[in-house]
Amino acid sequence: MIQPGGVVAMTDIGARIERARAAAGLSQRALAEATGISQSTLSRIVSGDRVAKMPEIVAIAWETGHTVAQLTGIGVVSERVQCAARATNGFNMNGMRQALLGFLELDAYLDDQAIPATV
Repeated sequence: MIQPGGVVAMTDIGARIERARAAAGLSQRALAEATGISQSTLSRIVSGDRVAKMPEIVAIAWETGHTVAQLTGIGVVSERVQCAARATNGFNMNGMRQALLGFLELDAYLDDQAIPATV
């Protein structure tokens, strides 16, 4: 659930972030540096001592190759999306699906924040 001010109140978001960090092969220090979040703040988020803010979750998702929905457990977009594509040039379907979900999650987030699309 996203609270006012873009704060995500999820009890297990820290565990999801930790799994995403490990899957990306990043140390906590490397993830902190890549996202611009202090290591102590990242540690508190992972341990559940601090609530993650949406900009932090977006940065972590970007650096770990995950979607915001995967980190927050709010899989609204990924549950609605069905994909069909032909993989060429060495791309695989999973990679293409993850890229598409990333764009769709961003679109949904911008809609939720009432940020208009540009033409």
